Amino acid sequence: MVLSQVSAVNVRQPVSTAAVDGTAQLSGVRATIGAYVALCKPRIVELLLITAVPTLFLAYGGLPSLLVTVVVVLGGALAAGSANALNCYIDRDIDEIMRRTSSRPLVRHEVSPRAALIFGLVLAVVSVTLFAVTTNLLAAGLTLAAILYYVVIYTILLKRHTSQSTLWGGACGAAPVVIAWAAATGSLSWPAWLLFGVVFFWQPPHFWALAIKYRDDYRRAGIPMLPVVASVRRVLAESVVYSWLMVAVSIAVWPWAGPLYGAVALLAGGVFLYEVHRLFRSSGRTRTDGADGAEMLATMRLFHLSILYLTLVFAAVAAGVFIR
Repeated sequence: MVLSQVSAVNVRQPVSTAAVDGTAQLSGVRATIGAYVALCKPRIVELLLITAVPTLFLAYGGLPSLLVTVVVVLGGALAAGSANALNCYIDRDIDEIMRRTSSRPLVRHEVSPRAALIFGLVLAVVSVTLFAVTTNLLAAGLTLAAILYYVVIYTILLKRHTSQSTLWGGACGAAPVVIAWAAATGSLSWPAWLLFGVVFFWQPPHFWALAIKYRDDYRRAGIPMLPVVASVRRVLAESVVYSWLMVAVSIAVWPWAGPLYGAVALLAGGVFLYEVHRLFRSSGRTRTDGADGAEMLATMRLFHLSILYLTLVFAAVAAGVFIR
């Protein structure tokens, strides 16, 4: 009886060890995949869905081609992921300094710098090739230009050297609009450039509102963006200017997007302008060298309102084509 029990234990033991090893390997694979996904900054990729897909509705004047929609979403996500991964590779030194970015995969040594570089380059090649093969060379060229602009112009040349990096870097965030239009039509026209302008002018008030909260992080990392080198009041003053430009350009889309879009653009724009003006006026009654707790809460409210604004305006772009 004793011998049989010992034998049973000996037989079962390798199975138990194999199961543990298999679970550990599966967890390791999941962690690795999660690290590479994190390199792509998936929350930033959401901007693609908010702006590019509705643009397709306007470009087609109705329901867009399913194939083109899939290519725009998949190819755009790969292109954005490529730019973000390469950005993580270049900025790994400052990401280590900032609390907000200290959990990124390269900082935590979950991915090696060489692997991140190769990963970003492979995604770039795949995304550009996908657009070239399935849509047209214009869309592919714009995709390549957007990746290069974000990596070379914004990350390397602007981010560490000028306070206006957010403004000029905004061209990358607005690129999905013109890429989507080019993929659908093979050309670019006024509505595409106007929608590009909406996103371009949207980004300074959107990101500066967030950067005010993390200005100490950026200062510690030596990033001279406007909220780091200027007073909160000056940042909000410039946010007012770009907010007016954003709303003006969005209203200019009205003739192509229809009356429903026009109503939404006017209402959403009015609410946003009221909020940014209110925040600017209140900043004159508080300290001007930095943001106190109340100002931080207010700027974060503007940050979230900006996301809602962009979502509503581009949802109206898609819906407006069905109501003429």
